[in-house]
Amino acid sequence: MRAKNPHPDLDPVTSEAVGQAMGRLPSGLFVLTAAQDDKRMGIIVSFVQQACIHPPMVTVAIAKGRPIMPLISESRKFGLCQLADTDRLMVKKFAAFNDAAVTEDPFLGFELITGVLPKLPILANTMSYMECELVSHMDIEGDHDIFVGAVRGGALRQTKDQPHVRLRDSGQAY
Repeated sequence: MRAKNPHPDLDPVTSEAVGQAMGRLPSGLFVLTAAQDDKRMGIIVSFVQQACIHPPMVTVAIAKGRPIMPLISESRKFGLCQLADTDRLMVKKFAAFNDAAVTEDPFLGFELITGVLPKLPILANTMSYMECELVSHMDIEGDHDIFVGAVRGGALRQTKDQPHVRLRDSGQAY
């Protein structure tokens, strides 16, 4: 039995072909971080891309309704912490924070570093990190919003592991 067509504007055969092609777009795993007032949050994201060289900018796509979105919009900043392909602990920990019902501070028990943007939580034990100042938030007609950040700080933290890079069978699901 064929699954429901996730792209009703495309015929089912084209939809499946588009999904397969989009699944071959490589993506990584990152912990997206933000803080506003006394609330801190971090979630797993994979749709991250360099957008500019001069000045350095990145884009991150966040599923609509994620509880981190207001923190980014209000604070006007976010962090991206790149995960290694062997880092199962952070994947498990921060995947749980995609749910708005979780209210505990996700950074308890993790070492944080202080970067150039005040009060932005940056995980120390990741491959690399970027501190971003929000430049634009686009509410596009789709299931994700796009956030563009000017990179104000960052560093490569370790090179002994490989970054978590994914190719999917289909771009129609995570």
